Amino acid sequence: MSHHIVIGAGLAGAATAYALTARGEDVTVLERHTPANDRGSSHGSARIFRYAYPDRLYTELVVRSRDLWSAVEAAAGTELISVTGAIDHGDVRHTAELAEIFDAVGVDHEVLDPAQASERWPQFAFDTEVLFHPDAGVIDAETTVNTLLDLARATGHARVLTDWTVAEVTRRSAGGFRATSATGESVEAESVIVAAGGWLPALLGALGLPEGFLSALPRFEVRQEQAFHMPYRDADESGLPRTRWPTFIHKSSEIFTYGLPGGRDAGFAGQKLAQFNGGRVIDSALDQDGQITEEMRTRMIDYAKRHLPGLVPEPYAETTCLFTNTPNEDFVIDEVDGLVIVSACSGHGAKFAPLLGEFAADLATGAGGVPERFRVGAR
Repeated sequence: MSHHIVIGAGLAGAATAYALTARGEDVTVLERHTPANDRGSSHGSARIFRYAYPDRLYTELVVRSRDLWSAVEAAAGTELISVTGAIDHGDVRHTAELAEIFDAVGVDHEVLDPAQASERWPQFAFDTEVLFHPDAGVIDAETTVNTLLDLARATGHARVLTDWTVAEVTRRSAGGFRATSATGESVEAESVIVAAGGWLPALLGALGLPEGFLSALPRFEVRQEQAFHMPYRDADESGLPRTRWPTFIHKSSEIFTYGLPGGRDAGFAGQKLAQFNGGRVIDSALDQDGQITEEMRTRMIDYAKRHLPGLVPEPYAETTCLFTNTPNEDFVIDEVDGLVIVSACSGHGAKFAPLLGEFAADLATGAGGVPERFRVGAR
């Protein structure tokens, strides 16, 4: 049995802790704030779970991940993914390519022309073919993080230290690592897994990574995304929709947007929508200010007026979150001399959380590998 340090208690970090403790490994999770806090990428109760990728590898990984989600839900007796179905449309979404991958992988789906889609979902305005896959849904991110950590602690092999800011990770002369906090506390372990999301760029220089590995890392771009909840026109007395709303991705030559039924933290009373990678670029999570810009608010109101007739185009709730992107949006999951990096997930990592945890646990224990294209040396 080995002891592992996990830096970061978001979705990836919590999933890693759970995967390791399920194998009988000891884990200390170090979180600079609190698990799933609103300064990271895993807060709130609404993230999209979908299978649609113009890349067969990712679709296959979603299938693998869904089995793991089901196992976590069964272990906890808690629903973490609400099934809503998902629609993809827009003149550059390439629905035929997505459908071809679904056929190859075995994902249930159908393609509708604009008239058929408008009849089924009159709350949307369509001008292209629409791809629908019914098994997509909405992830409750915050509940997932807490569930995974609770399951990890229940094994007796995990502890979670909060308000614990990692200042430095050094290698011990006797082997293994020592993580030191900003206040001088320390934790020692045989391996370290860094799942710090938007905090990773500011932390890289303090991890003692070999220069060759550091220089081979892709450029990380952190964005402060802005999301808006708009109420349903056909809401009942409690604000819930009378019409069933799927999640959606709309990728046109004009704008790339996504949306999903808002979760618990927005009262389930509206659709959450955002422009993909529309937020401002910041150096790291340290530089976020949580501010919504009037420019983006106006842009999304205008978008709703033109494309979402089923919504009242007036935000009743707004939020920011962090996307930490690589240039090609591929994940970075790799290990060097006992230190594992699990980041960045480029705004689409939530659905893979339990699988990311398994990948990280495999690398930390030497039990297995990861897809080669996620490794630093493959770039």
